[in-house]
Amino acid sequence: MIFSPCPILPEVIIIEPDIFTDERGYFMETYHQEKFTGGGLDIRFVQDNQSMSARGTIRGLHYQIKRPQGKMVRVLLGEVFDVSVDIRRSSPNFGKWFGIILSANNKKAIYIPPNFAHGFCVLTERAEFFYKCTDFYNPDYDRAIRWDDPDLAIDWPIKEPILSEKDANCPLFKDAELPA
Repeated sequence: MIFSPCPILPEVIIIEPDIFTDERGYFMETYHQEKFTGGGLDIRFVQDNQSMSARGTIRGLHYQIKRPQGKMVRVLLGEVFDVSVDIRRSSPNFGKWFGIILSANNKKAIYIPPNFAHGFCVLTERAEFFYKCTDFYNPDYDRAIRWDDPDLAIDWPIKEPILSEKDANCPLFKDAELPA
């Protein structure tokens, strides 16, 4: 496995698995605790989640204000544009974002640390999205920032997304309740 810090947000790590292919298909490890620790990610996952979304869907930008979740995300089917936003007020990268294409074809994963907002948009007919979390989901602490916030100026590859009611009505970055 190769663990590479993102160029804009070095705490966000791109994970490229070793892929072994032959005439039957392929095999890869998606998580190996010792390799993750050796790659600088000494983390413990406690919850796995999976979603299926249609083309043009944006989910996010989500985070928890207490008990923040680190997330390792990957795409099992299709392709997404995945976005991480540094929402740590004390960070020199506060308000900066990083976007990457994750797909079933490139098999990359990304680790987004706690206290970063996360979202993605679906670029193919359907996308199946899988993520491991370092803490449990808690609806009392769940928050979101508008996907099209002008201060963040995320360069989403779609302009008229399909949104949940929650994502359509969340606050702008400047008005959002952020982690302490």
